[in-house]
Amino acid sequence: MAINWTDRRVVVTGLGVVSSLGQHIDPFWENILAGKCGIEKITSFDATNFDCQIAAEVKDFNPAAAFPSPKEIKRTDRFSQFGVFAGHQALLDSGLDLETVNRDEIGVFIGSGIGGLHTTEEQHSVLLERGPRRISPFMIPMLISNMASGLFSMYFKLRGPNFATCSACATSTHAIGEAWRTIKMGDASAIFAGGTEATIVPMGIGGFCAMRAMSTRNAEPQRSSRPFDKERDGFVMGEGAGILLLEELGHAKARGAKIYCEIIGYGNTADANHITSPAPEGEGAARCMKMALRNAGLNPTDITYINAHGTSTPQGDICETQAIKHVFGEHARKLAVSSTKGATGHMLGAAGAVEMALCAKAIQTDIVPPTINYENPDPECDLDYTPNTARERKVDAILNNSFGFGGHNATIAAKKFVG
Repeated sequence: MAINWTDRRVVVTGLGVVSSLGQHIDPFWENILAGKCGIEKITSFDATNFDCQIAAEVKDFNPAAAFPSPKEIKRTDRFSQFGVFAGHQALLDSGLDLETVNRDEIGVFIGSGIGGLHTTEEQHSVLLERGPRRISPFMIPMLISNMASGLFSMYFKLRGPNFATCSACATSTHAIGEAWRTIKMGDASAIFAGGTEATIVPMGIGGFCAMRAMSTRNAEPQRSSRPFDKERDGFVMGEGAGILLLEELGHAKARGAKIYCEIIGYGNTADANHITSPAPEGEGAARCMKMALRNAGLNPTDITYINAHGTSTPQGDICETQAIKHVFGEHARKLAVSSTKGATGHMLGAAGAVEMALCAKAIQTDIVPPTINYENPDPECDLDYTPNTARERKVDAILNNSFGFGGHNATIAAKKFVG
């Protein structure tokens, strides 16, 4: 049954990124196109005894520009700092003057898959070593996963719709999709949407190692994350944030905003299969992509590029390839597909928004970012994954996929803006 959406259109007008490859959209995009990799040996703690000793850490991060005072920074977890900083970058990039808009109509949807793991680990040590009376009174506000969204709205006095999605690695794609839906339905004029994550701590690395989900290619950090490559052996953790400013078209036009792209569809499905493994043959992912296409009013042949979830896990990459072939049929062979997690690591709840920022740049520039470390073709992953080198290609319409533990699937459809 067709959905009776309103005629309100939603465009992307601001991009903010914090990553191991840059803390601003411009250097980040340039490093991605250059095929650089942000994965190195872990420096934030001694990982000698861990099976995985590598990660894509954010180095030399200073959140001061986005925070009202040093005191506020001390009272926030690293994931919130990333989220507020990336949101501020999106605000600056958009040119939106908050003094001239109705802040009751500006929302914030910043999610996190795990939340304040730094704080959880630190305060648990305080409990064991010094007792319950020494636990920080800021512990709970620091670790809860909605706090990046709450803080950004407080610091910038944004009083519109506000909540935090939490759906593992699909978190920030869900945030963007729900922001799109909220603006379409007339409940906001603009929303800062995305996700943030900071889980490169012993508990985070150790937990994923225990699941045997991570690469152990410790001697070759730069070659460790290799989506769709036959020799892939697991994902590599990244950290950071991605925030996009979504605006109703009339609101954006009235202020003369630059427009990166138009978001036109959103899919949201469940595998209902397993706590970590994808549904056989990517069935849930396929339904999700079909939903996004249907909501967008697009045919599969309209899509020219897919930013794949592509985590570099043995089974996940196969299932996503199967899903793409199921949805697109023969057109799957004509698509440009890439996963940028070879460069950034897997940023968990932040991944989808960071990758959506790359999709917006791909649409704007007609350049497809590469899948780095693709050296050994896998017979079960047999699409065009844009191996190793960025490619100039007309990018008219895209899908951005994110799939999370728990069977959560999210897909965004976007296209070039035509006024």
